[in-house]
Amino acid sequence: MSALPWTLYGAALDRGHGLIARHADGLLEQLAVSTWLADADPVDERLVERARGPVLDVGCGPGRHVAALVRRGVAVLGLDASPHAVKIASERGGEAILGDVFTHGLELGVWETVLLLDGNLGIGGDPGQLLRRVGEFLTPTGRVLVETEPPGTGVHSIPVRLERGEDVSLWFPWARVASDELDGAASDAGLAVAHRWEDAGRWFAELQWA
Repeated sequence: MSALPWTLYGAALDRGHGLIARHADGLLEQLAVSTWLADADPVDERLVERARGPVLDVGCGPGRHVAALVRRGVAVLGLDASPHAVKIASERGGEAILGDVFTHGLELGVWETVLLLDGNLGIGGDPGQLLRRVGEFLTPTGRVLVETEPPGTGVHSIPVRLERGEDVSLWFPWARVASDELDGAASDAGLAVAHRWEDAGRWFAELQWA
C-alpha cells in the first residue's frame, strides 16, 4: 500500500536514510536528506545573507536555513507539511509550524522575504500558481529568494513519488524550473527576476515586484 509522501519523508529524516524521488517520466533523483539534516553550508550562509526579516521559509524541512537565520538574529518562521520536519526544525532553535502554503492562514502582506529553496519552487506542480500565492505574503518591498535548476534544463511539471526500498508514496504534483525559464512563472505572479546567480553548482534567483 502506498503511503502519504510526508510519512516516508518523515521516516527518512528520523533515521537519516536515503530517499529517492521517482518522476513519472522515469527520472530518478537521490534526495539530499543528509544535507537537509546538517547545518547550513557556506552556500546556504551566503544565500541567507540576502534575506531581510521577517522571513517565511516555505517548505523549511528540518530547518537548516531557519537555524542559520536565527543565529544571525533575523526573525524567521518555517512552514512545512511534514510533522517530523517541523519537530526537527523547532528542536534546532527555530520556530516552525505545520501547514500547506496554499491553505494555511498565515498573515498576509507582512513578510519581507520568502524562501523557496531545495527545489521548493516545485511545490504543487505549478510554479506560477505557487508564486502568486507567495506574493500574497510579501510586503510591497518584499522579495522571494528561490533555488532553480541549471539553465537549459527547461520547465517540467510532472507527478513524483518518494521511494525507499519497497516503500513507496502516493504520487503528488511537482515541478522543476530552469534558471533561464523563471521569468514566465514570475511574471504570472506580478514579479520580476531582479538577480540570477550560480554558487558552487547551485542556481538561485531573487524576485521582486515588477
